[in-house]
Amino acid sequence: MSESRTEEFMERFRVLIRITDLSQRLADPLKEVMTELLETSCTRLKAAGASILVRKEDSGALTFLAATGEVADQVIGLEVPAGKGIAGFVLMSGQPMAISQPDDESGFYAEVDKATGFSTEHILAIPLRFRNDIIGVLEYVNRAADAPSEAFTAAEMDVATVYAESVAALVNAFFEGDLLYDLSSRVANTEEERREVQTWLRSIRDVSSHGRALEIAALINELASMGDAEIELCRKVLESIIAYSRSNLSGLEFTDE
Repeated sequence: MSESRTEEFMERFRVLIRITDLSQRLADPLKEVMTELLETSCTRLKAAGASILVRKEDSGALTFLAATGEVADQVIGLEVPAGKGIAGFVLMSGQPMAISQPDDESGFYAEVDKATGFSTEHILAIPLRFRNDIIGVLEYVNRAADAPSEAFTAAEMDVATVYAESVAALVNAFFEGDLLYDLSSRVANTEEERREVQTWLRSIRDVSSHGRALEIAALINELASMGDAEIELCRKVLESIIAYSRSNLSGLEFTDE
């Protein structure tokens, strides 16, 4: 392999490592956190189950990203067509909605119940807002076994709205990780190559220096997000540290003992 092609390969490999590592660290734990948050909020709202539906950019349909409850495993990955169902209405209107005994007249999309064998009696749906966009819907269904079977209240809607803020932030982070994952797939020539890099990254994550480097990167990212002045300060500090380290290294004399 020529020197130029070797350098091109190494640069592509370095980019792939950076992107893959970031994508995994963003996306891998997020679904677990989402599920834990759903379980916690279900307990608070005395709901039997909950789900997070996210909007697909190409079709506008809503896809179940995470869920908890009786049919959680069955609903993940299912789609609600654009504009359909209570969730579709909440996505388009940006308004929360609570309804009992949903039917066709209320706009209920019954296909999910048909696919899972579940029977929806009560729904509380809250839009997921991130910055100025509505990126999905947080939905609670039915009442827990130890709770009265009654409609979700206005007070519970307010509580669910607070949870929705945290959920929206998690969903946005997941999307960013997903975008990085797609980018890593494009950088890699083959799916096998990408998987090999992922496996290698997992094997080195326990190395202390790798962990410290990621902690520093996270701190720099947080500082840089504060504004232009902070970015410039961050750049100058890093350049000063690097220059200092290089000058010290160049002054060292190595001798054989």
